Amino acid sequence: MTEIDAKIDALVPAWLTLPDIAEMLDVEVTRVRQLVKEGQLIAVRRGENRALHVPAAFIDGAEQKVVKGLTGTLTLLRDDGFTDEEMLEWLFTPDDSLPGTPAQALSENRGTEVKRRAQALAV
Repeated sequence: MTEIDAKIDALVPAWLTLPDIAEMLDVEVTRVRQLVKEGQLIAVRRGENRALHVPAAFIDGAEQKVVKGLTGTLTLLRDDGFTDEEMLEWLFTPDDSLPGTPAQALSENRGTEVKRRAQALAV
């Protein structure tokens, strides 16, 4: 868990606190913390009270789960040597050839292309 810088903070359109996510997923906050610890979610400290926040795009509220394909993509990026901030920057930077951002593509069930691009970063 890292402190977020202004550039990354501006890229991410919406954030959720861990209690917000717990409510959306109908689980305890400790389970959400475990998801962060296991690397299934990225949490950063932001705001005046430096509370932990996760990008809202990582949670599928309708399905009440982490967005399909996110965990595998985060694993690929970590294996490529990306830090949490670098992963957030990559996931939320618009790519005209995608189109949209990789995070948006994941939420629209276009995860195969996102993972292919994440794998290509290692080359």
